Amino acid sequence: MAKAASPRSSKPAASPKSAAAKSSPKDAQADDNFALHSLQEDFEANRRYKAKKDELLSLYETMLLIRRFEEKAGQLYGLGLIGGFCHLYIGQEAVAVGLQSALTEGKDSVITGYRDHGHMLAYGIDPKVIMAELTGRQAGISHGKGGSMHMFSTEHAFYGGHGIVGAQVPLGAGLAFAHKYNDDGGITLAYFGDGAANQGQVYETFNMASLWQLPIVFVVENNQYAMGTSVKRSSAETHFYRRGTAFRIPGIAVNGMDVLEVRQAAEVAFQHVRAGGGPVLLELNTYRYRGHSMSDPAKYRTREEVQDQREHNDPIERVKADLAGLKVSEEALKDIDKAIRARVNEAAEFAENSPEPEPAELYTDVLVESY
Repeated sequence: MAKAASPRSSKPAASPKSAAAKSSPKDAQADDNFALHSLQEDFEANRRYKAKKDELLSLYETMLLIRRFEEKAGQLYGLGLIGGFCHLYIGQEAVAVGLQSALTEGKDSVITGYRDHGHMLAYGIDPKVIMAELTGRQAGISHGKGGSMHMFSTEHAFYGGHGIVGAQVPLGAGLAFAHKYNDDGGITLAYFGDGAANQGQVYETFNMASLWQLPIVFVVENNQYAMGTSVKRSSAETHFYRRGTAFRIPGIAVNGMDVLEVRQAAEVAFQHVRAGGGPVLLELNTYRYRGHSMSDPAKYRTREEVQDQREHNDPIERVKADLAGLKVSEEALKDIDKAIRARVNEAAEFAENSPEPEPAELYTDVLVESY
């Protein structure tokens, strides 16, 4: 018989009298306070991760790689070399880099929505095969059949790239169930946006993940506008980190424009999950500079608002300031930028010069059942 991931550990049932003797309204209140506040309080005690210079440089390089890659992808889309939908990650780099830098490669799983290029780059996947996928080439990571929205790399435990809003959340719970079933010590990071946060399947998943104490971190990338509607107009509860409270899932509110704050939140959340504490909900307050997709003119916000974010809250500029404090020169940072631009240009050239898939490729990677 197949084994099942058990809910919380079973204990002999106490009689009503003995249960009443052992618990009190005060105890229940303390338990509720744990569910609501404990991880947030741990995080508040030290909000920023103390990175060494080499570590901070690595975070900076990955964030800058995502920024330059996405800028190039926007250019290629404008030239008609990328077709279909294309959702850029510009402005949100600190989220994926801060969280995924704390994961254990080859052990933990990641799943996300269709704004997925940045998550793949944060996981160390070759920008050449990502760009080739965006342009529909055989050399792409999904052989040109996934495009911008549906990229996978099982080798890196990256499970997409999903076009249906919120659908990745229950799939992420399945990945977490597998980690628990196999007792492999891995955890799952499941990203979704503020728009997807109002999907019913998200809350069904919260309930199941909490009942079974699955090793999963739910991440709301709150970029303020979903597809184009402000969270204040679409959500009754705009503090998304509270959304798990009814399911006894502790939440943490995080500045998603500060990679060191994101990394520190990851340290707190991942430690809780790895210790068997069950799921955690992180709200990463961030901001995308471009529209929802390349076809979105973003007329629902002002240019002044976007410019204000760029000037006062840019995640990459924040890291540059931190690096300056560690005596990293402006010249050294310019050299890093130059090298990354060259790497991205090389990825674009690789993609443009790669052949398109043969027609026979349509018949590969297709699951067919026999009935």
